[in-house]
Amino acid sequence: MTSTALFKHRITVFVFALLMLVGPGYISASHAGTAEEIDASVNAALARFGEQVQGADDFLRSAEGVLIFPGVLQAGIGVGGEYGEGALRIHGKSVDYYNIASASVGFQLGAQKKDVILVFMQDQALKDFRASSGWKAGVDGSVVLIKVGAGGSIDTATIRDPIVGFVVGQKGLMYNLSLEGSKVSRLDR
Repeated sequence: MTSTALFKHRITVFVFALLMLVGPGYISASHAGTAEEIDASVNAALARFGEQVQGADDFLRSAEGVLIFPGVLQAGIGVGGEYGEGALRIHGKSVDYYNIASASVGFQLGAQKKDVILVFMQDQALKDFRASSGWKAGVDGSVVLIKVGAGGSIDTATIRDPIVGFVVGQKGLMYNLSLEGSKVSRLDR
């Protein structure tokens, strides 16, 4: 087993064990499974995003591609991890399916769900992402997290970064988060 496959396996097992501790109800919500289930969750996440941020729909339509991870579960008891599954959409259609996983060490207790939306603003950034076999935020591509207050709007004229990201919690866009070190891998769906 390669080190990448071993890492993915360990993260998946670790997050599953944490989910068993936190509660079985999270497992079905964070691990969608089929392409149809992932697409339904992606549609719901995009609807929430559009309701919370003015101009979100126009902004996403102007992108080369949008990678949406709905209901990413982050859990930790001293050691933490996160896992979620999502879809890459180009011109509004799902073209590939991916998972996102990361691990962390430090003081942490509890669990939270969030939607992670990565927007590829430049065609080359999207091509580089799709050509990779295991893309890591901060290593293979820099993601600039956009922070918009509740009811705020996106100013497309000022966003010039190749990849921008949004992290949306139950009460809107979340602050002080990082996607650095999160690994994104393609799923067979």
